[in-house]
Amino acid sequence: MDTEEVDLLVIGGGVAGLTAALVAAIEGLRVLVCEKSDQLGGTAATSAGTVWIPGSSQSRQAGLADPLEQARRYLAAEIDTDSGAELREAFLATGPRVLDYLAQHSCVEFVPAVRHPDYHDRHAGAAIGGRALVARAFDGRLLGRDFARLRPPMRSMMVLGGMSVSKDDLAPLLRPFASRAALRHVLALLGRHARDRLRHPRGTRLVMGNALIARLLYSLRQRGVAVRTGVAVQALHQEAGAVTGATLSQEGRDVHVQARRGVVLACGGFGHGAAWRQRFLPAPGQTHSLMFEGNTGDGLRLAESVGAAIDDIGHSTPAFWTPVSVLRHADGTRQMFPHFALDRAKPGLIAVDARGQRFVNEGDSYHDFVLAMLRAPGEAPAVPAHLVCDAGFLRRYGLGLVRPGAWRLQPFLRAGYLHRAPTLAALAAGLGIDPAGLQATVARHNRFAQTGVDEDFGKGTSELNRFNGDAGHGPNPCLGPIAAPPFYAVTVWPGDAGMSVGLRTDEDARVQGLDGQPITGLYACGADMGSIMRGRYPGPGVTLGPALVFAWRAVMHALQQRPG
Repeated sequence: MDTEEVDLLVIGGGVAGLTAALVAAIEGLRVLVCEKSDQLGGTAATSAGTVWIPGSSQSRQAGLADPLEQARRYLAAEIDTDSGAELREAFLATGPRVLDYLAQHSCVEFVPAVRHPDYHDRHAGAAIGGRALVARAFDGRLLGRDFARLRPPMRSMMVLGGMSVSKDDLAPLLRPFASRAALRHVLALLGRHARDRLRHPRGTRLVMGNALIARLLYSLRQRGVAVRTGVAVQALHQEAGAVTGATLSQEGRDVHVQARRGVVLACGGFGHGAAWRQRFLPAPGQTHSLMFEGNTGDGLRLAESVGAAIDDIGHSTPAFWTPVSVLRHADGTRQMFPHFALDRAKPGLIAVDARGQRFVNEGDSYHDFVLAMLRAPGEAPAVPAHLVCDAGFLRRYGLGLVRPGAWRLQPFLRAGYLHRAPTLAALAAGLGIDPAGLQATVARHNRFAQTGVDEDFGKGTSELNRFNGDAGHGPNPCLGPIAAPPFYAVTVWPGDAGMSVGLRTDEDARVQGLDGQPITGLYACGADMGSIMRGRYPGPGVTLGPALVFAWRAVMHALQQRPG
């Protein structure tokens, strides 16, 4: 068997793995990254790419003061368990330093969102902006041939056959003639995309998660780090209880890699691992996963083989959730749309269960929305649930995969993705829900729309609701009548966008054994690591923020170890 020796072996080419590799390279270590698929980026590449890191210098420079004590108070109110408290404290203390470190030593640079509220402003310490940051847009042409190795965004998150758009692009694209600035912005986007498509399979103006992964990959290229794809990890090696390397397999050839300072597991969790889903997730047959298909639990499997413990204590739910709708194409393929923010909070939409009744504040966070679906009692199932609106709503805001403007509806109607009917009773019958219940629910909701007060669920009362609503609509930016036929609906299911359950680690991301002691030489970060949030979802980016921070902490600890 061939042998190879490095300082640090990183298993997984997503945001956590690439960050760990970059930090190791900056610190002068010889590092090898192994990704089992043919493309890099994992789930993060298809995500919004937001990181939640309070107290950053970037936010202070933008005029957004955010003392860490406020974030500490907020997390204490959000997370009602001591489990993981030491890790949360390490995260808060280290997060700002990690952002500055990456900005100083690489091209990984973040911009704070002036307004991107925490998800529960009822809790003390919640912030309206500054804690959520996104990577600056990146020119994918700088990657050269490596652009093809970057996993593209979800098909449903691109327009015009491969143009990536951010939230800031949406308003100009939907109303290009609203102002000269909007028109200039749209013309610049379209011109760039037209030029890109002459030479590339998709647009090279990268935003959100694609920009983050591209910046990490470009920084690794600048430092000459070996990033190999199509590599499977067969087994970890141990000597005297310490993990010292792994056996890799690529194109039928096995290689033994000796890792002098340790191995970092960053395999993306178990979103598509059937046995793991059966073990930890509720009603696995009724959920869909937005995670990368290659996330099958390899990191957890490898760690358990050397005696690691799974961290499933104190988690209010094993996953991080979002409602998804599913379009089934004629060729048998599926296209999922995550209903994060574009439609649910807008005025003139309700979500109903099998009784035709509302069960949740539709404008609440995607995670909270699905938790309400899963909590629904058996006599009133909300899995699946249905988003209901009228023709006016569809024209103004769109619904799921149906873009605003309500044109070219036939493909969605034929596929059964979009439901349409001339009356609410007929719509309910087509959905298989109670017609009388839906009619009564809409009538009650329409009274709320007139007064601007949702007496049942308080839609429009939180900062998050209003942020995702329609600021130009009154008296409540999140409440509007459902009255103009025909009526429409899209069915949504629970979708996991990340895992909370993972490997048990300490504050330096060292994987712990069943005895609670660290396994020397073995680290885990990203979705392989049990979430410090313990199944709670306090704000945008609470999976990627800790992924960066604990990747950094893992490498900083490995640096202190005597080479094996």
